[in-house]
Amino acid sequence: MKAPALALAAAVLLLTPCTALHADAKKPNVLFIAIDDLRDWVGYLHHREQVKTPNIDRLAKMGTAFTRSYCAAPVCNPSRAALMSGMRPSTTGVYNNNNDWRLAIPEDKPLTTQFRKAGYFVCGAGKIYHESYKRRSEWDDYLENEGAGKAEKNLSKKAKDDGVGGIKFAPLDCEDSDLPDYKITDYGIHQLGEAHDKPFFLAVGLHKPHMPWNVPQKWYDMFPADKIDLPPYLKDDLADVPPSGVKMARPEGDHANIVASGRWKEAIQGYLAAIAYTDMNIGRLLDAYDKSACKDNTIIVFWCDHGWHLGEKDHWRKFALWENTTRAPLLWVVPGVTKPGSVCERTVDFMTIYPTLMDLCGIPAPAHVEGKSIKSLLQNPAAPWEQNAMTTYLFNNHAVRSEGWRYIRYANGEEELYNEALDPEEWKNLAADPQYAGTKAELAKTMPAANHEDIGGKGGAEGGGGGDERKAKKKEKKARLKSAAQ
Repeated sequence: MKAPALALAAAVLLLTPCTALHADAKKPNVLFIAIDDLRDWVGYLHHREQVKTPNIDRLAKMGTAFTRSYCAAPVCNPSRAALMSGMRPSTTGVYNNNNDWRLAIPEDKPLTTQFRKAGYFVCGAGKIYHESYKRRSEWDDYLENEGAGKAEKNLSKKAKDDGVGGIKFAPLDCEDSDLPDYKITDYGIHQLGEAHDKPFFLAVGLHKPHMPWNVPQKWYDMFPADKIDLPPYLKDDLADVPPSGVKMARPEGDHANIVASGRWKEAIQGYLAAIAYTDMNIGRLLDAYDKSACKDNTIIVFWCDHGWHLGEKDHWRKFALWENTTRAPLLWVVPGVTKPGSVCERTVDFMTIYPTLMDLCGIPAPAHVEGKSIKSLLQNPAAPWEQNAMTTYLFNNHAVRSEGWRYIRYANGEEELYNEALDPEEWKNLAADPQYAGTKAELAKTMPAANHEDIGGKGGAEGGGGGDERKAKKKEKKARLKSAAQ
């Protein structure tokens, strides 16, 4: 009897770590990939053909790619706080980068907590939450030293300078491995190769293409500046935009500086180069996933915190409620659920991520979670879906996106309405046309009935801005003063 028992024990030891060591082998693992400031410029969306994202496109082919996916807020901190907590900015009062989300979101609320309570090993690296406000007690393990990014100051000999005003970009004289994102990816690769005794939730948050768009020279060389095509642009695009929208665009700021410098194409070159660098790291992570013994029992969700403008509507950065600032990639790979190469054209926002993960992993979704699971769309991308997407920027400014329309209503009642089927660049504001009153009223039903006041923070709320926005305004003012003195 001993020999068969020993043989059985040996067989168990030879089993893959993810099937042999899990207390509950049925619980799927989760690879949770977050990208900073990546708009819809990825190959599989065909919105910008000059972009080069072979590895993100590879991931899209592995599962279900969403073509109409939108952030909860067009700013890093509130977007991430909303996704991770399951509560919208209008519920928490976290609207800007200066809001300490930890004051509004107790530790029993986040996605990470639900996985830990369900017996998961919860680990991560890089930018998942806005890193100004860390709460490492949510994690079983977290990479604390991702590198200071000193290599980002080692500009290539071909670099003219470090950018234009607050729009920072420059090729570097360094190796790929010298930048923090490489080390963050290394952490993910290591965890995918580990023998875990629990199912795992692994979060990998990459910084690029957040500014500065400083990556090794070879990535710039992929996109010669003189070959760059400018994005679709209408000179008087802001003419029918109400003052609240023009204020968000700040045409006298970044865009005026970029146009005056004559370096619009060079700035886009920098953004494309930073995307290509990030795509390389996604490829490294996917290679590790493919080699992992856990592959057949690991869900991948790939999301980006918001979009970005690069001159459209005389606007740069995020901090607005139009299509380009709110649309961002969303990809799902769910073994046994998604079909390779499937595409979903339903309109969703990232508040769906938390409840969907709960649904897929068999964990009860907490009552506070505001989004709905999209498991039905992962099973059948053409399934009925009646939910609109909603994005909030600052207090009581909301945009609602359906499959055919975008409706923006600002806190003071000013409006924008765009027919996305006929006007995908959002060049004609139809809000004042009485024939669309019913369309506006229907879309407005998605907006919250109540809006939590801004919880405040250093730098103020709407007036003073926060984080990136506040820094941007200071840099623009400095650039204007320098120009006037010349």
